Amino acid sequence: MTFQSYYEVNYNRAMSDAPDFENALKSLEDIVRKLENGELTLDSALELFEEGIKLSRLCHAKLEEAEHRVEILLKNGSGPARAVPFEAESGSAKRDE
Repeated sequence: MTFQSYYEVNYNRAMSDAPDFENALKSLEDIVRKLENGELTLDSALELFEEGIKLSRLCHAKLEEAEHRVEILLKNGSGPARAVPFEAESGSAKRDE
């Protein structure tokens, strides 16, 4: 097994065990609210902060995964369809003409 396939298997397994994006984001928002409140002990705040970092990374990974899956099919000049990566900033695909 190559390193890449080993990584992909373990990454996919971890992502399947992880909460979905919406639940992770809600949990992250709850953690931020508790931390901003400022009434936690230092140990409790550090535990929540660590959990928040994990959730933030999970949300980031889920968003990157979604961005990679979103593709717009365009027909080029010779006729065959080709996939063009989704441009997140502009909200539209960029054409190479």
